[in-house]
Amino acid sequence: MERRNFLLTGTMALGLSAGAEAFAAASPSKSTGTAGLKGPYLDLTTGPGNKLAMARIGGDLDESKSKFGGAMGVVAGVRDGEPLRDLFGFEVVSAGRLWKQPDGSFRVLHRETVLYTDLKTGDVLTEFNNPYTNEKVRVVDVANDPWNEHVEDFKPRPPSYGGLNKIDTSKPRDPLILPWREVGGGLAALSRHIHLFYPAAMKPDKWPRESSGPMNRVSEYFTYCLPIADLQNPKLTTLHHSGTWVRVTPWLPWMLMGQTPGHILYHSTMHSYDSVEEFKPKILAHMRKHHPIMLEAPPKESWSKPNLSSLEVYAGDEKPAPAKKP
Repeated sequence: MERRNFLLTGTMALGLSAGAEAFAAASPSKSTGTAGLKGPYLDLTTGPGNKLAMARIGGDLDESKSKFGGAMGVVAGVRDGEPLRDLFGFEVVSAGRLWKQPDGSFRVLHRETVLYTDLKTGDVLTEFNNPYTNEKVRVVDVANDPWNEHVEDFKPRPPSYGGLNKIDTSKPRDPLILPWREVGGGLAALSRHIHLFYPAAMKPDKWPRESSGPMNRVSEYFTYCLPIADLQNPKLTTLHHSGTWVRVTPWLPWMLMGQTPGHILYHSTMHSYDSVEEFKPKILAHMRKHHPIMLEAPPKESWSKPNLSSLEVYAGDEKPAPAKKP
């Protein structure tokens, strides 16, 4: 599961408990009957139960089908001595499929794109007037191809990001027992987070305008919310959910902020879809023109490791920007 702990995915600050009844009305369960977190189909206090739940959230047990996910929200700038500033919007487009392994685990083959948008119009940005530097910069889409995951009975180890983040593999792994809870209205909620601090692929001496420093500090928070009856319905090969995703990360490299103190905060809602047609028309048009392959889940034979985050992909795909014009 490396970094994402299953695709798109917050904090409980949005008040999921308070909004449970409204959510249930908007997303009625596809099944009826008595169901709880311990059964009758899945026991979410066990590793195997959580494995099957998360596999159905991240993909479809019917391996002929793709699972699509999206997140939409706002990217804010954070600097000391001033309030946060909303800079632009963003939209995430993901496509994945499951591949069951002989040992009962699942590989999730997954592509993920992040587009940045104008806060007023919703148009996908290709340029941005950086209010911190008074400079027009070129916006770079994120295209993580692939972002593969492995769902097992055990908790995943942190991501290695191509060896930049050193992982101690000698420690025994804990069972995949996740903090599910009932939040009212027949809903279950799950919150997860990850905190990373590892050497940056973009070093300041080579990337003076893109690099925020020698280390990357990144945190992500996920909340999933879905009907308990769906979790416990064995007829459902995939599970639709809503939730929130929050990411704290260095300045985006294309903003050309260099080592200026501060960072970026993503905040969004996330959802899962049956079809690419459920994405916003402007987003879908941009994807079909610039990233058509990212609208398709990878084939099984494309499985590869390790995954790279958007910062490492940027370092591999882009070149250092020239010095700022006086």
